[in-house]
Amino acid sequence: MESTGHEGSHAALVYNPIKVEQMRLRAALLAHSKQHGWAPPRFYETSVEDPGQEATRAALRDSAAAVLVAGGDGTVRAVSEAMAGTGIPLAVVPSGTGNLFARNLGLPLAGPEAMIEAVFSGFRHPVDIGWVTLVRPDGSSSEHAFVVLAGVGLDADMIANTKAELKRSVGWVAYIDGAARSLPGARPFRILYQVDDGRLHSTKVHSVLFANCGSLPAGIALVPDASLDDGTLDIAVIQPTGPLGWLGLWRKIWWDNSVLLRTRAGRRVLERRGRDASIHYLRGRTAEAAMPTPASIELDGDEFGEAVRMLCRIQQGGLTIVLPPGHDTTRF
Repeated sequence: MESTGHEGSHAALVYNPIKVEQMRLRAALLAHSKQHGWAPPRFYETSVEDPGQEATRAALRDSAAAVLVAGGDGTVRAVSEAMAGTGIPLAVVPSGTGNLFARNLGLPLAGPEAMIEAVFSGFRHPVDIGWVTLVRPDGSSSEHAFVVLAGVGLDADMIANTKAELKRSVGWVAYIDGAARSLPGARPFRILYQVDDGRLHSTKVHSVLFANCGSLPAGIALVPDASLDDGTLDIAVIQPTGPLGWLGLWRKIWWDNSVLLRTRAGRRVLERRGRDASIHYLRGRTAEAAMPTPASIELDGDEFGEAVRMLCRIQQGGLTIVLPPGHDTTRF
């Protein structure tokens, strides 16, 4: 882990102008750059046409020594996609509704100053990034990055049913409304999936999640074993049956994963109880899923249309992340 210090170089800020206080960010980055002897920073806005990839590539062409990203999880995902494999340090400045990637990294959420200062006085740490190739119903395909998770099925429907204005007013809690709108009409669908070179499975599910990291707001561990720097893809196959199945699912996520797993006594309770059929966890470096009928897709909380096939993989250490001095990386 080495310092990000680069006197005489410049930093680049890629930001979503709708999500951030841009004057505050610009002023803070200018002040910190001057204080540490860096050249004046450069600024790049995202847009509807460019959620962040092209802005980031422009920053890299301009020889930025470090890139900061400020926006929602969608902006972070887009910027990370362009940063992957470059080795240039990326500083995530939490600014959106969920800030899921920032939360899984354990970054300070109260304001931007801590992460701006980290660019100059912090250190670098490699973390994984996920990639998914989506095959559309018309046979076309495209590859996209994700830093938190890729999902198919009910979780994508929940995101599609979450009102944008509610997200702006109450933050991540708005997803509860999206869930309430989606659950009454939720129906299981057939899926075929395979992890690495393992056996091909055919089953009915409500959702399948391919996770790079697994924590949600309020300390909820959706995928408890997921780690940002282990080179492994964590898969959650969600298939509750009937009202009791849904109750079992929520108990598993809210109580078992988020409370019991964190203590030795709690883990003993879970060992005696045995497996919960409402959700199954798998691990591997690659995974593939095929849906006989088109299903909704989401990447890091953004709708991504429908697909009939997904091919997921993990690029170990694909991102070089900036962290504040003394930041604990053992919890990744």
